[in-house]
Amino acid sequence: MSETKRSAFIERKTKETAISIQLGIDGRGTAEVSTGIAFFDHMLSLFAVHGFFDLTVRARGDLDVDGHHTVEDVGICLGQAFSRALGDRAGIRRYGQASVPMDEALARAVVDLSNRPYLVLKTPALVERVGAFETELLPEFFRAFCVHAGATLHLHVPYGENSHHMLEAAFKAWGRALDQACSLDPRRSGVPSSKGVL
Repeated sequence: MSETKRSAFIERKTKETAISIQLGIDGRGTAEVSTGIAFFDHMLSLFAVHGFFDLTVRARGDLDVDGHHTVEDVGICLGQAFSRALGDRAGIRRYGQASVPMDEALARAVVDLSNRPYLVLKTPALVERVGAFETELLPEFFRAFCVHAGATLHLHVPYGENSHHMLEAAFKAWGRALDQACSLDPRRSGVPSSKGVL
């Protein structure tokens, strides 16, 4: 982790899940993820790798019911981790965007770390499951992240045929855009807002 040490540790325990997340924003892209949903682990790992975030996720949930609580609660905790690690958000670039291809699929992510949560998510029709991951949980995850990170995220997959490829491109684009938004601008000492606060 760099000298800025923008990091956070979050724990959340409910009757449905037990989650811990360690995040380093200024990392090298190391990931250790275990949620009990292998495809979700894969997505979070490549998000960290392509965003240069050091990320450890440990999650136990009621997967005998379904993946909803686990996926949503990981989104909550990851959002809280970013919000805590960013602090007052002084000096950050605030905005980030990235486009990532994955074979026949393309994804574009645009991020604003505005402290105003909002999600716009558009994809072609996805298969019901990729591995054990229920694709209808995608908006639940990203909405939970946005609310708790204080982030606006526009995530668009304009085309693609393979659901795995579309989701992989989306998570990679999100990681790269978020890395850009979190990065420090040497020209800025305060909060990146004309209001003086985010």
